[in-house]
Amino acid sequence: MLQVIFSYLPYALVTTFTPGPNNIMSLYSVSSYGWKKGREVISGIFAGFSLLMLACILFCHELSIYLPELVKYLKYVGALYIIWLAVHIAMSRPSESQNNSVSFTGAFFLALSNVKVILYLITILTAYIIPSGAGLYEMMLHAVFIIAISAVSWFTWGAAGGLLQRFIAKYFRPFNILMGIILLWCAVQILL
Repeated sequence: MLQVIFSYLPYALVTTFTPGPNNIMSLYSVSSYGWKKGREVISGIFAGFSLLMLACILFCHELSIYLPELVKYLKYVGALYIIWLAVHIAMSRPSESQNNSVSFTGAFFLALSNVKVILYLITILTAYIIPSGAGLYEMMLHAVFIIAISAVSWFTWGAAGGLLQRFIAKYFRPFNILMGIILLWCAVQILL
């Protein structure tokens, strides 16, 4: 099992720590609303990611026939949601601390519809874990490891937001526009 982990570890680290909707949302929520609200958002991302991981594990073989069609539709749903989120973040003000996009539920659905994560998980499962002969139990152990790496990434991005909170509060408009642009870039990457 360790040999398989070491084979996909570089891919997992690069994919989880590069900017994406989950990481940007972690950074934005902590920098704008502090750790209390940020933990709620990161918990939503964690729950959505975990459910998505479980679904990928349980249905990977069965969905492989239909996966291109499913990913095609999820791609557009995820991109539309990310675009909506980007516009909402770019237009928001710091006083909007109870907005619905920055919540457990909003973060849950963001993580659940994140095509980058879907492709990431399917790639790890089909390119590394399943070919190694892993059964369901081993796949679940890999899932725990993958979820742990991802959680470290969300908290790292959140911590960056927490450290920069005063600066961001002073320059909230350019920061929010930049975060919106990054999210739009994520949506464009999904659509390409």
